[in-house]
Amino acid sequence: MGDFGVYAVFGVNGPPQRLLSAEGSCRVSVAVPLTVRQVVLFSSGPWGERICVNAELNDADRYPITIGKLTPYNKCLSWEQWEEETWTDGVTLSVTLEGGNLVKADWAKQELLSVKEYTPKDTVAPLAARELNGKRKRERVSEEDGDGDTMAARGGEEENVCPNATAEKTTPVRKARGQTKGGQKLFSAGKDATRMKGTANGAGEAQGIVGRTPPQSAARTKSRQTKTPTQTGTPLVSPSGRWGQTLCPIDAQTAILIGGQGSRMQFCKDPMWKLCTEDMSWFAAETLAEGPTPEARIGHTAAYDPDSRRIFVFGGSKNKKWFNDVHILDTQSWKWTMVEAQGKVPPLAYHSCSMFRGELFVLGGVFPRPNPEPDGCSDSLYIFDPNLSIWYQPIVTGDTPSPRSGHSACVMQERKIYVFGGWDTPVCYNDMYMLDLGLMEFSAVKTTGKAPSPRSWHGSAVLSDTKFLIHGGYNGNSALSDTFIFDIDANIWTEVTLPQLSVPRAGHAIITMDTANNHRFSGDDEDAGLDAGSVTSTLLVFGGGDNEGHFFSDLTTVAVEDLLGAI
Repeated sequence: MGDFGVYAVFGVNGPPQRLLSAEGSCRVSVAVPLTVRQVVLFSSGPWGERICVNAELNDADRYPITIGKLTPYNKCLSWEQWEEETWTDGVTLSVTLEGGNLVKADWAKQELLSVKEYTPKDTVAPLAARELNGKRKRERVSEEDGDGDTMAARGGEEENVCPNATAEKTTPVRKARGQTKGGQKLFSAGKDATRMKGTANGAGEAQGIVGRTPPQSAARTKSRQTKTPTQTGTPLVSPSGRWGQTLCPIDAQTAILIGGQGSRMQFCKDPMWKLCTEDMSWFAAETLAEGPTPEARIGHTAAYDPDSRRIFVFGGSKNKKWFNDVHILDTQSWKWTMVEAQGKVPPLAYHSCSMFRGELFVLGGVFPRPNPEPDGCSDSLYIFDPNLSIWYQPIVTGDTPSPRSGHSACVMQERKIYVFGGWDTPVCYNDMYMLDLGLMEFSAVKTTGKAPSPRSWHGSAVLSDTKFLIHGGYNGNSALSDTFIFDIDANIWTEVTLPQLSVPRAGHAIITMDTANNHRFSGDDEDAGLDAGSVTSTLLVFGGGDNEGHFFSDLTTVAVEDLLGAI
């Protein structure tokens, strides 16, 4: 194995088999033997000018089950069948080499290989890739679909699924603390929504919008449509559409995008990007960093510590796999490390994570109980100390929030964390809690003004020392498009309306950063009184899904002064 090569091991007893070599084709597909339940892919030898190797496990209908990428710094991938719910008979492994001394003719070639015979006496010999068909896969799907009650019951417990699905159910409607029960159909685009008097914080009339997420199988069936640019081999100049990602500022003009899930419920092939707000340009960043990169995931958090200049990625989920790992990206050396932490913290997704004085404050989230099925939300607060690499639970007093996931948390004035919304199936919240970081005491916040309706998977961002923003989200029925600003001094909500924030979306990321003035979209630049080369604070919105099953890939910008001026 002295020269460069890409090898695969099929099963725990299989020998390494070369798929790509320095002189061979840059694209190869190979059928996974029917008896194999584990696949390991790795590279050996010097990479030279090669950039990466894209890998896909495809089902019998040639739809991706899972994806991965080998790089000069991440030279091994592994998959197991129990992690991938659509891994059935007829799976194909496809690998594609990028970079190096490739000519156009290389990209037109693709080899179809068979796994070399190395099977126990009582196993079935592998099929060649060209012999695959979808009969066995479709028969199994048909059998599963026949048990409609079982699927509905299973899907009703999933809080880990994109909201854009077509399943329709009836579930009890209730709201946080004291709401009366009623009936409501889910995923009907809001037409049959039941309106309720009162909200969780007593702020007037709001719509009853709670419910369960759809079965993942239904969402996947609907989403098998056209291919995205990430599947065509065309190099991307910006991130593909997705939801459940994080966007983390690391300095005045740079932010890092990590993770997410795109069309057909597949995890994004382009999981990491760098955004430069000086000219609003994107750069693919996965191959820039050394060390073990985090596995593809959604519902994770990414928090930046300006003192150590490191990003901390925690938790999230991937299909039926749940994470409680901590990955650290040093933005000075561009090197990933994975922490071997002491203490106990459960696998969590759709939690909140706030950075305070160099420590991570993790609250709530969905956790598997029993593993790997999600069965509940957490109401616990966990703190991670990076200096000691230890998790601990502080003693917290006061009126603590009920268990929830998909909520938001904003650190205000370096002494308070404001927690808003979220849900714990089938209850959806619009209440507000404040954690005093000096006293470690929770208290319910009594608000005035028109409050946001109950929601989860919304976006939030700090606008100033006294104000933060809530936008969009998912109400158990549909994605939302409204925007609210909360003033912590007056404890008052104000709804604002701007055309840039009028599109429904959920599972998106919102941050505030400094940008060049020529990139602001206020609609009235001539009256702004700012020089063309000046810098202004800007709200940036990326990703999320709407009510039509579309995932956003464009970057929406709004000047913070326009938001504050709309109050």
